[in-house]
Amino acid sequence: MSNAQEAIIERFVQVDHLRIRFLHAGSGPALVLIHGLLGYSFSWRRVIPNLAQDREVFAPDMPGAGFSECGANLDCRLMGAAQRLLAFLDAVGIAACDLVGSSYGGSTAVILAASIPSRIRSLVLISPANPWSGIGRKRLALLQRPAIAAVFPKMARAVHPLHRYFVARMWGDSNRITADTLDGYIRPLIRPGIFEHATKIVQTWDADMDQLEATLPKIAGIPTLLVWGDKDRVVDRTSADVMARHLPGARVAILKGAGHLPYEEYPEEFCRIVHEFLNNARSTYTASPAREVT
Repeated sequence: MSNAQEAIIERFVQVDHLRIRFLHAGSGPALVLIHGLLGYSFSWRRVIPNLAQDREVFAPDMPGAGFSECGANLDCRLMGAAQRLLAFLDAVGIAACDLVGSSYGGSTAVILAASIPSRIRSLVLISPANPWSGIGRKRLALLQRPAIAAVFPKMARAVHPLHRYFVARMWGDSNRITADTLDGYIRPLIRPGIFEHATKIVQTWDADMDQLEATLPKIAGIPTLLVWGDKDRVVDRTSADVMARHLPGARVAILKGAGHLPYEEYPEEFCRIVHEFLNNARSTYTASPAREVT
């Protein structure tokens, strides 16, 4: 293990009667990293050491994911996730932060920022789930059927090749996935409650996306960076342009060759883009065409 990796500390904090696991590293202004649906803090392992060079980084396993607790009555609405994130910030003493959210975590970050804009210095939204992405609509519709939703969690835990398929489709080039990476993503999925929580999230998806669209104008004053991989097969790349139109002044960075998790495939380039944005987050950005980076 490298010195940088040794500097990442696993911690736990009690939040609303739930034990939340998080990774912690570095010192300086607080930077909070929020994973996507069925992900967890493991997703950020390749970028935390770099980002922690001049920031205090917090990467929680959101309740219902990873190795944090999942209460049976957990509010599965997007607002519920945002409220739990706010409770986490309070529990670890973060008064204000730069907030990075990936996929469903990006949507959570938007809702939280709209609720407490004075505590969010800037937003980095990595292919956030949004109402303009048409990918996966049929799967969502199936999981919203009560009969399928009832059997899916147990079936999904048992069918390990299904896990591998969904992990692989998040990469622009699945040959980049190592055995350790695959194992890391799959490991928590066998825990009771993980798939149940994700399935409940799907039930409120349409209403949550409507809320997200209505919320975007409320964060227009927060410096925002949208990051997408041009080979994203989970959230439509074209929806980045729609979101940018709803967020005048937001910057867009497109990573060529990357899939849904650009920080996994191109961690150095991702960190460079984020550092550049954070260092200039106080500046007033003007709307500009999507920037493509290799």
